[in-house]
Amino acid sequence: MKALKTLLAAVALGAASLAAAPALAHGDSAPKHGGIVKSANDLSFELVAEGGDAALYIDDHGAPFDTAGASGKLTVLAGSDKTAVDLKPAGGNKLLAAGAKLPAGAKVVAVITTAQNKTASVRFNLP
Repeated sequence: MKALKTLLAAVALGAASLAAAPALAHGDSAPKHGGIVKSANDLSFELVAEGGDAALYIDDHGAPFDTAGASGKLTVLAGSDKTAVDLKPAGGNKLLAAGAKLPAGAKVVAVITTAQNKTASVRFNLP
């Protein structure tokens, strides 16, 4: 009987640790600039419409990721329209796609190459 209680306790402990695992995993974090946040390659990317431009803010585990030397392309798919705009460093952890429009319902793909020559691809679905 004691062995059965020990086994049940071990199973319950194992199940509890599996249930807690998603809270510890890397995932999308809360937006800091009012945009949409997605994660890729252990980085968080926040897509934000800023006037007539699109900005992409990058964080590394909650800390701003320096975008100096980074480059990329932002592709916006809205219905049958497809627009591609270069992403350029705009100071701090921000990349800017000047003139990129982000219409409701669009799908957006950002492909970024960091100064360390690492590439990340991130997909966003706009509400």
